[in-house]
Amino acid sequence: MPAPFFAAMLPIVPDQKNVRKTGRRGICKTNRFMVHFIHSRTCAHSIEVTLLKIGIPRAFLYYRYHTLWETFFEELGVDFIVSPPTNKAILDAGSVCAIDEACLSMKIFLGHVDWLIGRCDKIFLPRAASMGRQGSVCMRLQAVYDVAANTFRDRGVELLDFDIDLRKNGGELENFLSLGRAAGKKKAQTLHAYLTARQADKAVATSELLHQRDMLQDRRCKILVVGHHYNVYDPYVGGPVLDCLRALGTVPILADIVDRREALEHCETISSTLPWAFNRELVGAIDIYRRYVDGIVLMSTFPCGPDSLVNEIVLRRVRGLPVLNLLIDGQEGTAGLETRLESFVDIIHFKREEDITLA
Repeated sequence: MPAPFFAAMLPIVPDQKNVRKTGRRGICKTNRFMVHFIHSRTCAHSIEVTLLKIGIPRAFLYYRYHTLWETFFEELGVDFIVSPPTNKAILDAGSVCAIDEACLSMKIFLGHVDWLIGRCDKIFLPRAASMGRQGSVCMRLQAVYDVAANTFRDRGVELLDFDIDLRKNGGELENFLSLGRAAGKKKAQTLHAYLTARQADKAVATSELLHQRDMLQDRRCKILVVGHHYNVYDPYVGGPVLDCLRALGTVPILADIVDRREALEHCETISSTLPWAFNRELVGAIDIYRRYVDGIVLMSTFPCGPDSLVNEIVLRRVRGLPVLNLLIDGQEGTAGLETRLESFVDIIHFKREEDITLA
């Protein structure tokens, strides 16, 4: 667990009975906090330091940036806690907090924020304002901070704001420098933490991409799963889909694991007018992987507005491959889901056998 982030320091009188001498520094532990005694040439005084823990909801942008954020906080010495994987209790709590028109992903997000209340001092709520030249994002991702602040305004929760806005000068680096200033860290320390976190994130992305390229060489039936990172990697939403595909003897290929710059370029082949950056990456991934897979599963949560439009475009413009449009609505049972996937995989097997016969 990373070192604590010290939020406030107030002088107190040390209890000499509980001080363990360690040269020029002694440490006194109490039930509520840790006290550091700093000795100087002019005076000996004590400082009370209150431990501050930051909570990170395991939802939305977490699945895209978790390596970057967690490594950054660890390098800064900030203590943090991540909410557990999504389960029915978290979804139910979020459904109570959300409005009826909210999508399943937003309900899950609010459920994770609700779980963190009382377990940390501040909740880290990044929002994506703009992805720069890559395009815009869904309005729900832009409004997560305001939605949470309004929904839980009577719960006494403190929120830590962080904007992902690549239109600003300095881009991502400036955003992290601002976060470091908010944490009371020096610029050099924040810069080092950011560069380390960026390298870790790049290493993980490269490893995942190389692993998926190896999976493309598998001779078994390969299914391209197209869905947002916060849906595909969520064990409650995308987990049952991936587990079922593997149980059916197929190899799931994830559209989210792709060279993002290359995907944005390939998106033009299918649609040149999509405004949403994340959807453009997924559509570009379809064009990249289509020649390596036997079928496509479009996975989205009800009632996602951008996905409803993008999926219709894909269904009309991607030819030569079976495509299943799978809408996840949060129902407890998976029987219906498994039936649709089994039928879809059977169709692909029949098509492969037919192609072999004709050849």
